[in-house]
Amino acid sequence: MKLGLVLALALAATAQAKVEGSGPSGFAVSFEGDVKAAPADAYAKFLQIGSWWSSEHTYTGDAKNLSITDKPGGCWCETLPSGFVQHMQVVNAEPGRLLVLGGGLGPLQFLGVAGSMMVTFEPEDGGTHVTLRYSVGGYDPDNFAKLPAAVDGVIGAGFESFKAFADK
Repeated sequence: MKLGLVLALALAATAQAKVEGSGPSGFAVSFEGDVKAAPADAYAKFLQIGSWWSSEHTYTGDAKNLSITDKPGGCWCETLPSGFVQHMQVVNAEPGRLLVLGGGLGPLQFLGVAGSMMVTFEPEDGGTHVTLRYSVGGYDPDNFAKLPAAVDGVIGAGFESFKAFADK
């Protein structure tokens, strides 16, 4: 019984992200981990967001409606039955090395905030060390009391799914 509890706690810890800091004007979360894929392949797999992001965290309920286009002004978009949602916009893309997106994910779109997500891909031991950092600043009527933990959970779960997908 104790082994099961230890395993459950370990798995829960794996899915949690790291809230770097939070305050009344914003917050930042970060994640890092290693994948078996080479940097160019890990980057390419990150762009295949519809294959690894959770359908639970989409407007349509189907992650296959998500895409990321890594070109100037490119879009992390979701196709809706009657339109689209631009979750974030690509502001810097260096394939195999760096991807920077700007915007507010999910409910952050409806607040007066700006967000920046930076994902780096560094060669390490025949694979890649991936770091994702998402910083958000601006106005939240609750002074960012609740949002950091929620964003931490959603992006943390997404990052774990990405790592599993990149290791296939």
